[in-house]
Amino acid sequence: MNTATVVFLVLGGSGALVLALSLIGAEILHFGHMGLPDFFSVEAVAGFLGALGFGGAITNELSGSVALSAVVGMLAALPTAYLAVRLSRAARDMRTDGTPTRADLVGTLGVVVTPITTTGYGEVRIRLGGQPIKLYAKADRPLPAGAEIFVIEAASETSVVVEAVHPVT
Repeated sequence: MNTATVVFLVLGGSGALVLALSLIGAEILHFGHMGLPDFFSVEAVAGFLGALGFGGAITNELSGSVALSAVVGMLAALPTAYLAVRLSRAARDMRTDGTPTRADLVGTLGVVVTPITTTGYGEVRIRLGGQPIKLYAKADRPLPAGAEIFVIEAASETSVVVEAVHPVT
């Protein structure tokens, strides 16, 4: 392995290191707040250095020409940096649902997990946003485990008032 290949590998490794550090602590390395365009973002710099270094190292090992290696590295680096900017922008600007609140609990269907007694709480499992959630529950009459329920009130973020969907015998 010659010196040029080692230099290209160090460039590629530094791109991978910048990417790893940005994933661990993106705010520490983020220099987009200085008003620079997106192509100077951490993601773009990491993609550019990685593709330049690794593309150059591969080409240098295959051809032995440093000039050709630099050209091929640049040809690999520019689209890689562009794609890194586009993908990071798409992830950053992605629309997401709002955070569920206790008001979202009202009206959900579920099942009794731990029987609900007349004088105390039991537990129910509901699905909210596709995620199963287990909550404390009380009802105006006892409900056995396995009974299907409907949430009529959210007493707190962790407890609800329910009623049976079907009459319990």
